[in-house]
Amino acid sequence: MIALLVALAGGLGAVARFEVDTLVARHNRWTMPAGTLVINVTSCVLLGMVTGWVAGHPGLGDLKDVLGVGFLGGYSTFSTASVEGARLLRAGRVRAAVLHAGGMLVASVAAAWLGVAITS
Repeated sequence: MIALLVALAGGLGAVARFEVDTLVARHNRWTMPAGTLVINVTSCVLLGMVTGWVAGHPGLGDLKDVLGVGFLGGYSTFSTASVEGARLLRAGRVRAAVLHAGGMLVASVAAAWLGVAITS
């Protein structure tokens, strides 16, 4: 039953990712893809919150799996970030590629830390 819930949550996470990316793209004025940055940073803060919450409440492993592995696994998008970085490099935009990848890394780690801190 948990596997089914994780799969359904993953599908919902993917739909949420599509909707957020579409909304951000509609309002993005940058020359770099901002949707993936927003999605990955928000997924990191949310996963940090789930991790911090579950750490303080033993026995919630199934909920952690549904929210963390399922929903947030479907919502976050490392593969898209990698493709966007590669596209920026292929277009000769080395500085933008480094800024995109490095900025996402730093922001995502900080967001995960914030998420854990919020629930601790």
